[in-house]
Amino acid sequence: MSAPTTPDDAWQRLAEGNTRFLIGQPLHPRQDVETRERLASSQAPVATFFGCSDSRVGAEILFDQGLGDLFVVRNAGHVVSDAAVASIEYAVAVLGTPIVVVLAHDRCGAVRAAVDAEAPDAPALPPLIAAHVDHIRPAVEASRRAHPEGPLDADAVAGVHLEATVAALLAASELLSAAVADGSLAVIGAQYRLAEGRVERRVAVGLA
Repeated sequence: MSAPTTPDDAWQRLAEGNTRFLIGQPLHPRQDVETRERLASSQAPVATFFGCSDSRVGAEILFDQGLGDLFVVRNAGHVVSDAAVASIEYAVAVLGTPIVVVLAHDRCGAVRAAVDAEAPDAPALPPLIAAHVDHIRPAVEASRRAHPEGPLDADAVAGVHLEATVAALLAASELLSAAVADGSLAVIGAQYRLAEGRVERRVAVGLA
């Protein structure tokens, strides 16, 4: 199958793959010896993914894709960093992917840690983990301002963090912003439902 050349075509292919996964009829495409050998010399991925490292959220499986189809960048809680942005820019500028998907999910441990850290008696996290989780704290604070009473819904915080991640990627990268402006790239924020298997599009920049 040839790689899509437009953001809309790329998203349509991903959506069809998620539907197959959702209903339990995946094709497991492009996982054969011939594909492996053909890809040894080059790659032309359908899409770039920036997602959470959670073991339950493997993009190739959720979207029923195969070898060479997705360029994937992951860390806990899809926190924007220089390394993540540079990797995404490489996929767009060098490999020509027409779509970047930021993939969040419910019951995210990194988001839960950021919410729990708000408690006055919260135990201290190891320094590097605490510094990483701090990048999610603005979403917690925004959710608290919107809902000043009662406990915070971690999944609602995850939605706020997803939108913030999309905005932060575009703010951090002139390359990505320019590609969106000229119509060659779309940046999508999507949320995966663990129990259902469904991926829901939440934010779309550069896509109809």
